[in-house]
Amino acid sequence: MTRSQLLEKANSLPLAPGVYLMKNARREVIYVGKAKKLKNRVSQYFQSGSGHNYKTQVMVGQVDDFDTIIVRSEFEALVLENSLIKQHMPRYNILLKDGKGYPFVRLSNESYPKFSLVNRKEKDTARYFGPFGGRLETRHALDAIQTVLKLPTCSKQFPRDIGRERPCLNHHMGRCDAFCRGTPDAAEYRRRIEQAVLLMTGKLDQVTAEIEEHMNEAAERLQFERAAELRDQLRSIQTLGKRQRVIAANVADTDIWGLYREAKCCYAILHYEQGQLIYREAELFSAPGGEEDEEMLAALLLQYYGGRTALPREILLPFAIEDMEVFAKLLEEASGHKVHVRVPQRGEKAELMDMARRNAREEAERLTTREERVDRTLELFAKMTGLPEVPKRMEAYDISNTGGSDIVASMTVFHGAKPAKSQYRRFKIKGLDGHPDDYSSMREVLTRRVQRYLDGDEKFSPLPDVFLIDGGETHADVARQVLEEFGLSIPIFGMVKDHRHRTRALVTPAGREIGIQQNQAVFAMVGRIQEETHRFAITYHHESHSRSVRRSALEEIPGVGEVRRTALLKHFKSVKAIREATVEELEAVVPKNVAQAVYDHFHTEGGSEADGQECPAPDDP
Repeated sequence: MTRSQLLEKANSLPLAPGVYLMKNARREVIYVGKAKKLKNRVSQYFQSGSGHNYKTQVMVGQVDDFDTIIVRSEFEALVLENSLIKQHMPRYNILLKDGKGYPFVRLSNESYPKFSLVNRKEKDTARYFGPFGGRLETRHALDAIQTVLKLPTCSKQFPRDIGRERPCLNHHMGRCDAFCRGTPDAAEYRRRIEQAVLLMTGKLDQVTAEIEEHMNEAAERLQFERAAELRDQLRSIQTLGKRQRVIAANVADTDIWGLYREAKCCYAILHYEQGQLIYREAELFSAPGGEEDEEMLAALLLQYYGGRTALPREILLPFAIEDMEVFAKLLEEASGHKVHVRVPQRGEKAELMDMARRNAREEAERLTTREERVDRTLELFAKMTGLPEVPKRMEAYDISNTGGSDIVASMTVFHGAKPAKSQYRRFKIKGLDGHPDDYSSMREVLTRRVQRYLDGDEKFSPLPDVFLIDGGETHADVARQVLEEFGLSIPIFGMVKDHRHRTRALVTPAGREIGIQQNQAVFAMVGRIQEETHRFAITYHHESHSRSVRRSALEEIPGVGEVRRTALLKHFKSVKAIREATVEELEAVVPKNVAQAVYDHFHTEGGSEADGQECPAPDDP
């Protein structure tokens, strides 16, 4: 759509609250925003002389269309905006690196319960504590509590493993009382577990009073060794209370935010509980240039707290954000308690704000070298290959086969230089008739991949900024032909290997070779991409070939069709188990005459010796 057409469409919008999604010519969502009045907000993007900052100008220059969703209130618009940003990860929105959350401690419901660290509560019979502060801090606190109470942290299962083996090194180091011997008994184990629960919930005085009482009772009975053990335990717990605290309530009291933006953008959060600093969190985040500080902070807050139910009672910000009252209402709805969002101007809290910002600055400076190294590699890759900008998403493809059978392909996805394994896809080639043809296989795979995107399949959205094909000029040209048939123009490069099967260069569909060995960082990055894509293809091929071998071992048996083959493998798990089964055992799955035929097939001269373990069928787009 032209600029005038976009403005005309925007002017037809209602003066109602809602969310808008800007899209480019490839139908990718590149920006998500909210508005109190959709018509006014969206039309501003396409009016001449609007005075947009550079980032907005670049974004608007790529807008080919937009969609809108009308809601009933600003509150609903805020919630929906957050959800859509997390769903589409638009390149012109401010984006957190990941969705962090507060961890829980889980206590299993067994005769000998065990602690573990989990991300969320499940609907089971276990007990959950928290959410606590940072994952590392919570792990250290839990380890300290278990060590002080000399609880086992090994993988042994009680009472099953009691008496099976000698006590491990933890016992000899004084870190565990070796419950695997059967002494102390189960009652003592449960008593210490309850003490650990009290410590985790901040009830230090109650635990120390209980231990002190048992120590005095042991001394009165002249059980001096037992009294000495309890005395040492008491001292350890008192020391633990001084040096290690975890968040004892279901919410932290206060989160204090610091924001830093120079060469890199970083936020820092100081988490306080009952006036004491529990832990600090600091992370870099992705932000296109040109945003106002208020816009940036508002986006971070919404993504960080959106979807959580364990929230602080107070959030201190370095400056006010738009719709701060609406944001506070969103947090109250999610947590079930009042959340105060404030901007301190003076006093102790203002000093804490300065400390949070210093933390953000120091973390940004500390991480800049590592992050810039990755960014620099991608910048060099873009420069060497002539890409108009640094690629955000790259897809790589490889074909794997054994002769003419079990031809498969892999598609790996990289966000920048990092693999996005949840977005990997694999294909079973369907269009070839018993003969290998890498070029035809690549044509089929890319055709199916692009068609799935055009059909609106979210698993294949968006299209990449660059295609990397395992192979040479002809492989790359096949990919070019497929894209041209769909009217698409996306950069394509073949990954050429040397005699040692290492990537030595990239090649364009026109045959222009791009040497990458002169730059070690780019050479290593492309090599990792090709190796990962090849590994994924080979893994799928082995799985597919194993299934074919198992099927062929049963296909020759009269009366055993696809349904009965599946039933036999599902029941016996492998061909080996089927071969070793008796006729009576086979009759539990198939009719008597078929069971006899299966048995005879494997117990006559020339019977099949194929074997394998059952493997679940893979996803096949």
